[in-house]
Formats: sequence, C-alpha cells, structure tokens
Amino acid sequence: MPPYPSSSVQAARQALAERLRELRLDAGMSGRDMAREAGWQPSKVSRVETGKTAPSDDDIRAWCQACSASGQAADLIAANRTADSMYMQWRRLQRSGLRRLQESRIPLYERTKVFRVYCSTVVPGLLQTPEYATALLTSITRFHGTPDDVSDAVAARVARSEIIRRGDHRFAVLVEESVLRHVIGSTDTMAGQLGHLLAVMALPSVSLGVIPAGVTRDMWTLETFNVFDDERVHVELLTAAVSVTEPAEVTQYMAAFGAMSALAVHGAPARALLTAAIDSLT
Repeated sequence: MPPYPSSSVQAARQALAERLRELRLDAGMSGRDMAREAGWQPSKVSRVETGKTAPSDDDIRAWCQACSASGQAADLIAANRTADSMYMQWRRLQRSGLRRLQESRIPLYERTKVFRVYCSTVVPGLLQTPEYATALLTSITRFHGTPDDVSDAVAARVARSEIIRRGDHRFAVLVEESVLRHVIGSTDTMAGQLGHLLAVMALPSVSLGVIPAGVTRDMWTLETFNVFDDERVHVELLTAAVSVTEPAEVTQYMAAFGAMSALAVHGAPARALLTAAIDSLT
C-alpha cells in the first residue's frame, strides 16, 4: 500500500526519490557510501530512494553535498515542498485556528466558476447554517485539539457561503442520504439545517442531489471531495487534506462525480427525502 493516500502525492514523492537516486549513481556511490557520508543508517537511504520516507530539507542538503551536487539542493528542496503541500495534516492547517483556514480558501472560491461537491459525511460547508457550522466546528476543534476560534470561523464560513448568491458561479452538490439523518448539534439545529437545504435548492445557481440509502449502486461511497473547475480536487480525510492537480487523477474524480450523480435524485424526490428527514426529528 503506498504511504500517501493520493497517487498525485505518491508520484511527486517518487519523482523526487528517483532524482536523489540518480544523483547518488552519477556520483558513483553505493547506498552504504551515502549512509556513511551523511551519517545515516543504510536503511534510511533505502527508504528515501523508494519514496517511503520524505526527506527533510537538511537531508536533501546532506545528500547533495555528499554527491558533490550542492547546486541542485535548492531545486530539490522546492520539489520536496511542492509534494509536501499536496498532503497536509489538518493539525498543520488548523494550528492558527479555523478562521484563517476558512479565509485562506476565499481566492480559490472566488475564481472558480463550476463547483462539484460530493459529501458522504456532513452537509457541505457552503450550504451550512451558522448553528450547524458551530456544532460541527466545535466538534472538529475538540477532536483535533486546535485553537478555539469557532465563533470567528463560523462567521468566516457563513461569509464565504454568500458566493452561492452572487457572481457567475454554479454549484452541483451531491450528498448521501445518511448526511441528512446524522444529527449534528441538537435536533433543532439539524431541522434548521435541513430546512435551509430546501431553501437553497430553489437558487438558480445550485443543483442539490441526494443519493438514497437504498439505491442499488455500482459506485461505492467515497470520501468527501470538491472539484474546482475541472482543474483541482480537494479531498478531506480524517487526519489530512489532499490537493489533487494531476489531470488524469482529476479526471477520475470527475468520472466518480458523474457516477454518483447518476445515483442521485433531484428536484421533488430530493425534497421528499429532506422532508422525511425533518419529520424523523420530531
């Protein structure tokens, strides 16, 4: 199993590993020679060259120095950081609080014309009410142990959500029916959230589909992901966020979204599922 959850991340790591290996071979050094020069265990050289261990900046500098190629260190460090940015732990993203994380995405949202959103866990952020967002972000803050700036983060998220009512943007949103049934916060909070979904369905910019729980499916439930203009995908995992920009991989997510869309109901059938979920709360 690859050490990274995205083939784009793995490909970037592997490319860097191969460049380091080529430097060693061009220098006429064995793996043991490299380990001795860098003061490492031989196993570390092997892990770096196979992409199993991501080298630090200092590791790359030591590697290049040992190979008499210090002039290449800056480029290799930049490549390493690019690969690292594709897979970022939530703790790193959230360490300055959730508000800044919300605000950091505004430029991407502003320039995106077509959003495709698939959620299998919670209501998408762009469609959340303040009460639902407060309950959810409070839970996230507690779980990840990040700074508690929930009220500011909610305000930033709600402000960002105004994009669905202005500008030249279109939103195709798919949720699993289980999202409607999983209560976040109180039953009143959840009822308000579901009522909000009914309201935003009437917006001309929004298409909301619900994948019924009992539908016969060829496509399995996936992790939550967002596609931005067929160019970038953000995937949300428990411990990290993955950014996908490799065209072939973006195409796969587009295909997955299409398959999920074929399973979903829209319009009156979707409203019926929302109404049934609201009724179940009373």
